[in-house]
Amino acid sequence: MSYAAMPEVSPAVESLVRQVIAQVADKWTMLVLEVLEEHGTLRFSQVGRLVEGISQKMLTNTLREMERDGLVTRTVHPVIPPHVDYTLTELGRELSAAFCGVWLWAETYHGQVMAARAAFRERERA
Repeated sequence: MSYAAMPEVSPAVESLVRQVIAQVADKWTMLVLEVLEEHGTLRFSQVGRLVEGISQKMLTNTLREMERDGLVTRTVHPVIPPHVDYTLTELGRELSAAFCGVWLWAETYHGQVMAARAAFRERERA
């Protein structure tokens, strides 16, 4: 179906799409989605170790936003010290699957993108 043939989208749906794209386009959300999809339920500290380079504050913010949007569930175990687990919800798994196409695209076209970037740099130097 071409874009021109698509039915009119409600402003509420369009707003949600823009919000989801803005959130998921954030590299941390994408990486947390990937880690939880790949490893299943993880403790906060495990997510932090597996998402290379993320600060504790950014991880907290990212997981909080993902929980707010229904992408992860947060389970607090009443022990000392506190034990908190994060798991992708069905909604999170579906979003992860949708963005899996981006990873497949990158894998398929990596060489072409790198060649285009190199050619661009050469043109910029000239």
